[in-house]
Order: sequence, then structure tokens, then C-alpha cells
Amino acid sequence: MKYSDIPHSKLKQIKTLGELKASGYAPKSIKQELRSNLIEKLRKKEEVFKGIHGYEETVIPDMERAILSMHDINLLGLRGQAKTRLARQMVDLLDEYIPVIEGAELNDDPMRPLSKFGRDIIGEKGDETPVSWMHRSERYNEKLATPDVSVADLIGDVDPIKAASLQLPYSDERVIHYGLIPRSNRCLFVINELPDLQARIQVALFNILQEGDIQIRGFKLRLPLDIQFVFTANPEDYTNRGSIVTPLKDRIDSQIITHYPKTLEIGKKITQQEAHIKDEQKSLVYSNEIAKDLVEQIAFEARNSEYIDEKSGVSARLTISAYENLISGAERRTLLNGDKKTHIRVSDFWGLIPAITGKVELVYEGEQEGAGIVAQNLIGKAFRTQFLNYFPNPEQEKKKKKENIYKRILDWFGDGETLDILNEASNQEYKNALFEVPGLKEMVKQKFKKMDESEQVFLMEFALHGLAEYSMLSKKILTNGMHFSDLLSSMFSMPSDFEDDEEDEDF
Repeated sequence: MKYSDIPHSKLKQIKTLGELKASGYAPKSIKQELRSNLIEKLRKKEEVFKGIHGYEETVIPDMERAILSMHDINLLGLRGQAKTRLARQMVDLLDEYIPVIEGAELNDDPMRPLSKFGRDIIGEKGDETPVSWMHRSERYNEKLATPDVSVADLIGDVDPIKAASLQLPYSDERVIHYGLIPRSNRCLFVINELPDLQARIQVALFNILQEGDIQIRGFKLRLPLDIQFVFTANPEDYTNRGSIVTPLKDRIDSQIITHYPKTLEIGKKITQQEAHIKDEQKSLVYSNEIAKDLVEQIAFEARNSEYIDEKSGVSARLTISAYENLISGAERRTLLNGDKKTHIRVSDFWGLIPAITGKVELVYEGEQEGAGIVAQNLIGKAFRTQFLNYFPNPEQEKKKKKENIYKRILDWFGDGETLDILNEASNQEYKNALFEVPGLKEMVKQKFKKMDESEQVFLMEFALHGLAEYSMLSKKILTNGMHFSDLLSSMFSMPSDFEDDEEDEDF
């Protein structure tokens, strides 16, 4: 039986070097492991990176080419582009178990010992050297690069206490306390936000990546570490925190550029997969596809907004947090009213502002406007964009004299009528308020006959918001809801404090 055919249950019964040799085991580098297992998955047409959407034709093929080439990888992209998730999923391409010399801090291969401890124990015990088994889940190490990371953290340092207790000189390998990288021998090692590492720390990685030796306080040690490096970084011009030094970038074999979802459908798939919606929320709140599209549209509007720094990007976490807030807002209303079930309302979207303001980095003009106003504008633009997918363009309808489908609605508001949609209104109160507007229910029912009542009611409110975004109606955000009125009458009815200010200026 070949070594590769031995079941894992029998593999773990191998306890000594002699038994390991008899099994037919041959040393294999981690990059060879990744390559071999990827080849097998590709031949079987299995999905390699699960749950990562939108990269099927761009990033994932680049990753697969890099792994087949046995390259160290740098994933370059803005925040929230699944860079770390890609790196973590590479663990699934490792062998399930590998043998290590028991007690070796550098995960020494029994057939190819690396440390002095490993060489000494094999020299002393030979085929009786104890062997233990390491699962692939233990072979992933990750370090977030911060300015305070030191060479000792990553590579190691001389331990004076160990030197004194063992009565050894500092030049002896046994007095070294190894850092994260040597301890990640035969493992996948990820450094997140590489530009945040100080330049002198990045320089310390040169020899590890290329020459296979390390230097600790002038003590040069030949240590051909077997590590698959994956780095993640934002584009170098993202902030002034730092950049990847050119010689280090030159030593990283493949640099793969990530990106945001290119379509609304892909973004929606990611959001629905990642959002933590509890079972009790799913039973209480019904969310339609239009609402999900609107959440994604907010992120697309933010990425194109003149108020938001495009170099910073807009993370996929924005839509995930926003959708969770959307569901929780509807759940809160249901609990307050004692309703058994509810559905998402368009007015619920104003509860997404806290999920937006912390996820965007504003340029100077955006700071002048204020984060809250920018968030409101993004929601409004999302409504305006998606509105045309369901209703005719109000500006074109306005030119028609007889067939304008919005005429009855606009005429009602033009006669001085107003409508308040309150955040905490019960399901029945909410419907009754919308049913007051003549022509609104009939217009939606005629255009969307196959939709159920909850979706039709959602579209009724959406029609009002869309008309407001196209300046056909006036929309004002209240502390407890939304107020709709005729555009012209709202322009002529200025608040009293405005008149007082005008008088002061004249005086």
C-alpha cells in the first residue's frame, strides 16, 4: 500500500521514525503539498475556494496559477475584499496530517530535521525517535502587521536566561528564542497589512524569502524554513502609514489584485451569506428581493460618490452591517407593536445610517457635509437608481399630458394633502396611511399583479420615495418617521426661525 493510500486512522498509529520509514513516507515541502492537492481538486472539478463570490474568473484563477507555480503571494486590494478569507482557505489544500518530531518547536520533519533539537534526538534515538501528527488546522499562523512589531516577534532573539541556565555562549543555537516565522515551519504564514510593518522589519524578511537563512543579533544561522507566505496589503498610496519596500516586493513571486463585486447580484449573494440573521428574526421579518437590491445599491453609490475617498474603498462589511440593521429595525418595531410578523419597509432604510457612517472615509467635501448627511444622500441615490427598474421615469412622464401614471398621486399632494409614515406604526396603521393616497394602490397593483400584498405595499412606499428623489414630491425626515408633501407648498412654507434670521440680516 502506498503512503498516500493509508487511512488517517492508521497513520496516527505510527509513533516512531522506523515505522514512518516502513510506511513509505517521503518528505514533501508545503508548496508541493498545496500544488499536489490543488491538481487533484482541479482534475475532479471540485470548488477550491468555497463561499467566495465574484472572483471566479479573476482572482481565483490567479491564486491557482500562483499555487501551481509554488509562489509566495501578495494579495493587494482595498478593505473588505476577502483577502484574508482567501488566505485562510488555502489551509484546505494541505495534507490532513503530517508527521513531526515530537517536542520539536520548529515542527521538524522526521526525515529532514531542521533544528538542533531534531538532529540531536535522531542522532541519539535513531529509528526509535518519537513521531507525532500535526493536523492541517494547526498549520496556519497569522500576524497583523502593526508599527510596534519587532524583529524579535517575527524572527527571534537571544534568550539570556536560557543561556545562563544552560551555561551556553550566545553563539550557540540552543539559546535562541524563535519568533513566529521559524515556529511556522511547514505552515502557512500570513502577514496582514504588510505596508504597516516598519521598513527595517520588512528588510529582515529578505533572507527568509530568498536565501533560507536568518540572522539574530549578528548570529547567522542557516535555517532553510519551509513556509508558504501570503501577504495582504492595501494599495501603497492608500494612506501615509507606509509602503512595501521595493526589494521585498521583488522577492514576493505573485502579486494578485482583488476587487469589489462587479454586479449587484454578486454583492447580494455575499451579503446574504455573511449577514448574521437569527432564526427568530427570520420568522418575524420578511425581506423581499427589492430591499436586498437597495442595500447593495447603497454600496455601489458609495464607491462612486464624490464625498467618499475612492482610495479607501467601501468594504463589503457595509452592506452586511446595513442588512443586519435593516432586519433588526423591523424586528424592533414588531416587538414594540406586538405584531406576529412584519415585512421590511422603505422607511426602515433610514435606520441604516449608523451602519454606513463608520464604514466610509470622507474626503474634505464629505467632512464639510457631515457623515450623517452623506449617508442619507447615499440612501436617496440608491432609491433613485433602483426606482427606474420598477417604475417609469417621472421626468419623462411629466411631459405627457394625459397618460402620466403619477398624476393622481401628485394632484392629491398638490391639493395640500400630506402623508406621515411613522417608524413604529403597526402593520395595519402603515397600510392605512399608504392607502389614503389615491391612485397609489391602483398603480402598483396594475404594474405588479403577481407580487404578494407585502411586496406591493413596499412598492407603494417606494414609489413615494422615488418621486421625492426625482423632485416631484417633498420628503422630510422626522424624528419618528417620514413626512411627504407637495414640493411647491413645502418651498413656500418656510419655518418661522428662517424669517427671524432674515429680519436680523435686514436690521
